[in-house]
Amino acid sequence: MNTSRETPLPPPEGFDAATWQFILAHRTPPADPARLLLSAARYPGVDMRRAAAQVEGWQAARRKLPAWAATGGMLFPPRLALEQCSGETAARYKASLARRLLDEAEAEGGGRRMADLTGGFGVDCSYLAREAAGTVYVEQQEALCRCARHNFPLLGLAEKVQVICARAEDYLASTAGTFALAYLDPARRDARGGRVSALSDCTPDCTALLPLLRQKARRCLLKLSPMLDLSEALRAFGGWVEEAHVVSVGGECKELLLALCLQPAAGREMPAPEDVPLTAAVLRTAAPPLFFRFTRREEQAATAGYAPLRGETAAYLYEPDSALLKAGALRLPAARWGMLKAGPDSHLYLSPRHEADFPGRCFRVEDYGGMGKAELRRLLTGATKGNLTVRGFPASVADLRRKLRLAEGGDLYFFAATTADGRRILLRCRKPQEE
Repeated sequence: MNTSRETPLPPPEGFDAATWQFILAHRTPPADPARLLLSAARYPGVDMRRAAAQVEGWQAARRKLPAWAATGGMLFPPRLALEQCSGETAARYKASLARRLLDEAEAEGGGRRMADLTGGFGVDCSYLAREAAGTVYVEQQEALCRCARHNFPLLGLAEKVQVICARAEDYLASTAGTFALAYLDPARRDARGGRVSALSDCTPDCTALLPLLRQKARRCLLKLSPMLDLSEALRAFGGWVEEAHVVSVGGECKELLLALCLQPAAGREMPAPEDVPLTAAVLRTAAPPLFFRFTRREEQAATAGYAPLRGETAAYLYEPDSALLKAGALRLPAARWGMLKAGPDSHLYLSPRHEADFPGRCFRVEDYGGMGKAELRRLLTGATKGNLTVRGFPASVADLRRKLRLAEGGDLYFFAATTADGRRILLRCRKPQEE
């Protein structure tokens, strides 16, 4: 990537030199896009509406796409496209999947050519394209295609990516080419801009596109909404899904990825939905990723005991990452680590051991007790504020916080749960020091 800030760059298509130079000079905080709009009269030679939009885009990219923001002269799209695009951490993870899928296709004689059929802002494409021998970027919005044509050369991808403005359906129907890998990230908003999550409501409808995809690509990587039910997704593409990934970044579930084998090699049997390999990928910005791999059949067969929580309590409490919960790993993590659940519906695990590689948050239990006045008085001794979580508990965080008169924040963590014998309990915890 070109990260130089010294080399003058020509303005993008549609931008005059004065406006582009103003953008480059005024995008660094504390520059405020809203205030720039109000000061438009002071800069009659600057298209301030465009300038403010680019400043806003660059400032958002500093947080979400730091490598892109550090690349000189990048052009940013409208706010919605930036909100919908992948962050760099998730994009790199998809690139690692694409590398393996392309390796498989190439070993079967399918080459390494790729098509990103829903190009958007081009973040995913820019990372995936580095794994392919050649990539076609397809996007139906001309404004986003202009961004891609301008940005890809700055990212060193001028010779690797061809930009085509078209609908995915139309391009697939008209092209004579075939691909080792097709990538799709269908839009999850309706005509009025409202969010949708059902596969049939997304654009394009990947289930309807499947017959055409099977003619044109050996493998397909689908990025779907984390709100989509995983069982529904596996059923919708039944017989073609070879693996599924639920991805979280910084504890927030970001996307559901399905890898489809559209042209299985002779003699290969595709897994039944309950035997599809699932990966909960816990991506962390300041530490190596953690993975939990399993199948639904394994989860169904797993058993987990319940902590009695009478007498001496377990030393550590573990809260599974959102990726595990979304993937449906509810009992199996406890079984694999030899932990006990706090209750049937709490999905909190207790253990006497510290497990540094557990894919979730770990806390040292200081005390626990029921919800009676005397017990609560003991548990809340010296606590005026704390971080509160409820799991399998018949009250919201807001209602329980009011009852406990507990302000938000601080270094104490309280977990409210229901035990296997129906008792309501509160556990007082802190994050452990380095063990």
